[in-house]
Amino acid sequence: MKRLHVHVTVEDIEKGISFYNTLFAQDANVVKDDYAKWMLDDPAVNFAISEKCGKVGLNHLGFQVDSDEELKEIEERLLDAELSGHKEENRDCCYAKANKYWTMDPAKIPWENFHTLDSIPTFGDRDEPAL
Repeated sequence: MKRLHVHVTVEDIEKGISFYNTLFAQDANVVKDDYAKWMLDDPAVNFAISEKCGKVGLNHLGFQVDSDEELKEIEERLLDAELSGHKEENRDCCYAKANKYWTMDPAKIPWENFHTLDSIPTFGDRDEPAL
């Protein structure tokens, strides 16, 4: 299963959490001092906010997948279409360890396609790959 991923950078994490808890009619599944995540089922979205990822606004989009095989399918589709990307394995980011394949769409929006391997106690890397 693929789940759309949306990551938004906010100025005030508490205001962001309050707003999105109300909008989504559910509390965040993960709440940290600088990060929150909602795993929504209808629609299937992994929606995250943080104060750590650059300028305020849309930070990146992507797909969260259930296996490395699904991630490889996305990577191969992009490579077959001669679209560049950047592969990362066991990356620590956003309180999780994941395998990732990044690409950039024509509007210059980064797409983070990933398979989460485990949760970790720290935010992890703050720098996104140069695409």
